[in-house]
Amino acid sequence: MPNKIEVEIKEKNKFYPIYMDMEYIENLRERIYKDFNFKCSKFLVVISERVYKIYGKILGFKSDELFILKDGEIEKNFKNYQKILQCCEKKGLDRKSALIAVGGGVVGDITGFAAATYMRGIHFIQVPTTLLACVDSSVGGKVAIDTDYGKNLVGAFYQPDAVYINLNFLNTLDDRQYKSGLAEILKYAFIEKSCEARFDYGLYDFLSVHCSKILDRDLRFIEKLIKVCIELKIAVVTKDEKEAGLRKILNFGHTYAHALEKITNYRTFTHGEAVAYGMHFIFNYAHKLKLIDANYKEMAMVLLHKFGFYDKTFKFPTDKLIKIMLKDKKTEDDNIKVILPTMKGYVKEDTLDIQTALNIF
Repeated sequence: MPNKIEVEIKEKNKFYPIYMDMEYIENLRERIYKDFNFKCSKFLVVISERVYKIYGKILGFKSDELFILKDGEIEKNFKNYQKILQCCEKKGLDRKSALIAVGGGVVGDITGFAAATYMRGIHFIQVPTTLLACVDSSVGGKVAIDTDYGKNLVGAFYQPDAVYINLNFLNTLDDRQYKSGLAEILKYAFIEKSCEARFDYGLYDFLSVHCSKILDRDLRFIEKLIKVCIELKIAVVTKDEKEAGLRKILNFGHTYAHALEKITNYRTFTHGEAVAYGMHFIFNYAHKLKLIDANYKEMAMVLLHKFGFYDKTFKFPTDKLIKIMLKDKKTEDDNIKVILPTMKGYVKEDTLDIQTALNIF
């Protein structure tokens, strides 16, 4: 039987389930259609090209049900968004229809945004196939596309009707994408206390003690990590769906990360790699401002290094990095907002001191 986690968005009085299991992938299509047949008239499946090549036949979706999206952040654009909408229109999807996202964060984000805006909102189902999507982007309702000016600048808050996490997809995830997901998990270790969850999961210590098992992809430990990260995100999102306050802490390491992704046109780093560099930057920055002591900074570096994430200085034009940060969706009144570490597991929002940041760049 699958594990089931219920998400409650109190503001909208909405509930939706997150299922996690290791059942046969070939049963997934039938299961989704059975679960939603009573409320959905038609379906369109937006699937990652890589996932389609590996699992297309096993999943068994009909060719006329599919929209195959090329891989990479650069594909999360207006052009592909428009193509998905045109496909919805061509297939006659109506307000009782559903869009199903099968893939990583890129597929989930663009499909969710299409679902949020087509006919002012249709059903939306997430099937994350990467570790990063499982622990973060498939849960919480952030959907978006990128523009020429930055990442996720056009989007909405639109909760899925259900999330189906099948751990078997992770067996074919390449090492780089697997590590990308681990970076997002490490983020949760650094913000855990500030998530205001019901339980103390001790994620930092769990990651430190079981590092080798996690790097070896022991599914028992991966399953626990996914569940903990989902619980932490739910604790945040149920209190603040639209990032008015608490939810901002989920951006830890992301402001610098998004600038790195944008300045390299999304071709150099995975999202997780950029986040890892972003966390290095923000720990160095916080230490420079004496917000954290040397002991905590060293603890953080040790954990990042255990998972193979090392600091690096890049020779990108600093004025361009700042310019990109100023266009980030988290900027307010021309002030760059960042999430800073304060002590183990705790973070807070503050305004970036640009001069101090330039010394670290």
